[in-house]
Amino acid sequence: MDDTVLAIGSAIWLGILTAISPCPLATNIAAVSFIARRVDNPRAAVATGVLYAIGRSLVYVTLGALLVASVMAAPSVSHWLQKYMNKILGPVLILVGMILLDLISVGSFGGGLGERVGKRVEGWGIWSGLALGVAFALSFCPSSAALFFGSLVPLSIKYESSFLLPSMYGASTALPVIVFAVLIAVGAKAVGKAFDRVASFERWARLVTGIIFIAVGVYFALRFVFGIV
Repeated sequence: MDDTVLAIGSAIWLGILTAISPCPLATNIAAVSFIARRVDNPRAAVATGVLYAIGRSLVYVTLGALLVASVMAAPSVSHWLQKYMNKILGPVLILVGMILLDLISVGSFGGGLGERVGKRVEGWGIWSGLALGVAFALSFCPSSAALFFGSLVPLSIKYESSFLLPSMYGASTALPVIVFAVLIAVGAKAVGKAFDRVASFERWARLVTGIIFIAVGVYFALRFVFGIV
């Protein structure tokens, strides 16, 4: 039970860290602000943000579930991963930690997808939030790609969780988006203050998480790869 709780907590933290990372956070605020200015009341603005959050989280849940289920459905791959997962996790965690600390530069994925979708759904009203959520989630930034593919997916495979952990991660990425949607409905000044605080918190959270990832990765490598610890 303790391992399951720890895995769920890790998935939730990874989701929150993904949502407040600079690139995803900036696209989240830009998308919700873009749509909210075209609705005529605060409730519609909040509804737009909720739909955007749902669209974004659905992508993470679907991708995570498909990737994990596909791996676990192949007996040879599943057996190999169960045998060597701890050895793989060491280098992977070190790599993800270095990306979070900006020690390694990685290009973005799906660049321009969100902007193209935004132009197409501009007149859809609150439902454009759902389409933009899906589009921006698929436009992986280096940090979000590292956290999702390098941390959430291996974690889900390790615990053979094709739905629970991806869904916890997906739901967690939606929480900050909904908060900013409410703030947008209240006023731009509130958004500015919240953004500054979240940005400051994110820098420290990413720094601490990156250091922890590297430390744990080194431990896993020393123990399971080199057999030293």
